[in-house]
Amino acid sequence: MRPPAARRRPTEALRAAAPAGPSALRVKSPDVLIAESGADREGHGLKRTMGLFQLVCFGIGAIVGTGIFVGLSDTVAQAGPAVIVSFVLAAVTCVFTAFSFAELGGAIPVSGSSYSYAYATLGERTAFLVGWCLLLEYGISVSAVAVGWGQYLNELLGSLTGWQLPAALSSPPGDGGIVNIPAVVVMLLAALLLVRGIRESARATAAMAVLKIAILILFCGIACTAFRAGNLTPFAPEGIAGITSGASLAFFSYIGFDAITTAGEEVKNPRRNIPLAIMICIGVVTVLYCLVAVGAIGALSAGQVAGRPAALSLIVNRVTESAFGGGVIAFGAVVAIASVVLAVMYGQTRILMSMSRDGLIPRVFERISPRTSTPVAGTWIVAVAFAVPAAVVPLDVVMNLTTIGTLSIMAVVNVSVMVLRRTRPDLPRRFRVPLFPLSPVLGIAFCGYLIYGTGPVTWLEFAGFLAVGALVYARYGRRHSRLGTTPRTPAGDAPETGQVSGGTAADARRG
Repeated sequence: MRPPAARRRPTEALRAAAPAGPSALRVKSPDVLIAESGADREGHGLKRTMGLFQLVCFGIGAIVGTGIFVGLSDTVAQAGPAVIVSFVLAAVTCVFTAFSFAELGGAIPVSGSSYSYAYATLGERTAFLVGWCLLLEYGISVSAVAVGWGQYLNELLGSLTGWQLPAALSSPPGDGGIVNIPAVVVMLLAALLLVRGIRESARATAAMAVLKIAILILFCGIACTAFRAGNLTPFAPEGIAGITSGASLAFFSYIGFDAITTAGEEVKNPRRNIPLAIMICIGVVTVLYCLVAVGAIGALSAGQVAGRPAALSLIVNRVTESAFGGGVIAFGAVVAIASVVLAVMYGQTRILMSMSRDGLIPRVFERISPRTSTPVAGTWIVAVAFAVPAAVVPLDVVMNLTTIGTLSIMAVVNVSVMVLRRTRPDLPRRFRVPLFPLSPVLGIAFCGYLIYGTGPVTWLEFAGFLAVGALVYARYGRRHSRLGTTPRTPAGDAPETGQVSGGTAADARRG
C-alpha cells in the first residue's frame, strides 16, 4: 500500500509544496518532482518500456567505452603497473556514490538524476549548478567519447582494407588532427537513433553492451596467454602521486553509471530496478576493468602500452602476431564507443528536459514528440552543440574537465542523500545506503581526493566554468524559474492551476 504522500493526485502534490524563502534556497518537494514527471502514473508523455535487463545493458553501454579502450594507455602512463590500484581506487569512489544514487534513484524516480536530487534537498541555485556540471559529465564527455571512436575506426579500416582516413580528419587536435570527422558522424548517428524512440534505442544499446563485454573478455583471454610477471615490476614507479593521478584518469572509465537514473520515467518498476541496475553495473564493470588492466600490463610492459592510441588492438596484434585479432578488438571498440555516445546523449537530453520543465533553461528542451515519445528538438540541439568540441578539442583537455565536473556532482549527491534522510524520512525507499552516514561521508572524501589528483590547471578551468554557470543562473535561470513565479495564496498554497516549477506533464507536452 502506498504511503499517503505517494497517493496524492498530481495537483494536490503540487499545491502541497509551494516555494518559500530566497530563490537560491528554494527546494522542490520530491512529491512535486514525481507528480510533474508522472512517475506514479501512465500517459505522461514518456513511455515505460525498459525492464531490468535493458536498464543494466543501458548502464554498461553508458560506462564501457573510451575510458578503457582509449584512456587505458594514458592511465598506465601515470601509474605504471599500479594502474590496477588506480582502477580499484576509482571503483571504490564510485561504489560509495553508487549507494547514494541507488537510494535517491529509488526514492525519486524521475529523469533529472542528480539535478533533481539537488533541487529536492539543497536548493535551486545548487541544482542549477549541478545541471550545469552535468553538461560536462554528459555533454562534454560524449564529445570525448566520440573523439576516441575515430582512432579505433581507423584501426578497423586498416585491418580490413589496408586503408585509413587521413589523421588530419580522424584524430583529435594535438595528436595530428585538425577536424575529427568520425566524431561528428557518430554523434549524428546516435541522435538519429534516439529520436526514433526509446524502445529501439534500448534494444540497440543492449545488443552493443553484450557484444563489447564479449570483446573485452576475448581480449583478456588472448592477453593472458602472453602474461609475464616481470612486466609488473617496478609496480609503482611514480609512487602514490602516480597512483592518485592514474585514479583520476581511471575514474573517466566509470563515468556514466549514474545515467541509469536519467531513465527514471521510462523504466518499469523504477523504485526497484534503478537501485538494482546501478549495483549490478558497478560490480560487472569493476571486475572487467581490473581483468583488462592486468591482462594489458602482463602482456606488454607499461612503457610499451603508455600513451599508445588503440592500445588494446596493439596488444592483441603483438600477442597473436597478426592484424586480424587487433581488427576484432577494434570492431568491439567501435561498437562500444558508439553505444556510450548513444547512452550518454540520451542522459543529457533527459536532464535538460527536467531543467526545462523548471523554467531554468528554454522550453524547447521539454517538448516531447507525440509520435515517438522522445524530445526530438532537444536531442538534435545536443547532438549539434557537442559535435563541435568533439571535432576540434584535444582529448586530454576534455577528459580532465569532465572528470572534475563529475566528481563534484557525486560529492553533491552524497550530501543530498544525507539531507533527504533528515528532511523526508517518510519517503518510500526500496534501497537504503548501508553504513549510513559513514558511506556518503567516505564518498565525499574519495571524490575530494580524486579532484585533488586532477591538478591546479583543471581546478582553475573548472572554477571558471562554475563562475559562468552562476552568471547564467543569475541572468536567466532565477528570473524564469517556474518555482519562483508560482502565484501564492494568503495561506501559502499554490492555486488550483498547479503551476509550480515547470507545470504538469500535460503542460510539458503542450510546450
